[in-house]
Amino acid sequence: MTVLDTAGVRVPATRPGRPLAWWGVMLVIATEGTIFIALLAAYFYTRAISNEWPQGGIKPPDLMRISIFTVVLLASSLPLFWAERAIKRGDVRALRIALAMTFVMGLVFLLHQGLEFAELEFRLNDNAYASLFIVITGLHGIHLLIGLLMSLVVQAKAARGWFTAERHDTVTVFSLYWHFVDVVWLFVFSSLYLSAHIR
Repeated sequence: MTVLDTAGVRVPATRPGRPLAWWGVMLVIATEGTIFIALLAAYFYTRAISNEWPQGGIKPPDLMRISIFTVVLLASSLPLFWAERAIKRGDVRALRIALAMTFVMGLVFLLHQGLEFAELEFRLNDNAYASLFIVITGLHGIHLLIGLLMSLVVQAKAARGWFTAERHDTVTVFSLYWHFVDVVWLFVFSSLYLSAHIR
């Protein structure tokens, strides 16, 4: 079924309830969330049965620098809340500014993670701790990279005037994914970084 918009162009009629894209991203979040839960469970199980932690004389990860960048990543969700409020008012300029802010903050975190990987004193196959640390943080980094690529697409659409106060589902879906990536990092940071310093 179609209806005419304000310009007289036929567009699909809106249906009540959540859009299909919203359900799609929620399915992705549920699936990926389960993967992270399983990996963190494996981390804590391995820790529980190990005589020393981290294994192999590896030093616990430094907290100073990663704490700063954790704040940067978690704060990157704030502009997205602003972006969603702005586009609901039809303020595309504020939407574009907020999206750019989130992108830059996420990119800064990802670049730091690349530097951290380059400085690691252990390899993937050294022991179970090394494997879990690299796989979990690396998987999160991949999710963040996907989020950055999604952000570029959303920013391009915003620049071309695709979004209005009535039509902005893409912004909502992207925001959900980005917030998920941030929340997952909160658990990763608490488990792999903070808890490694607790005897």
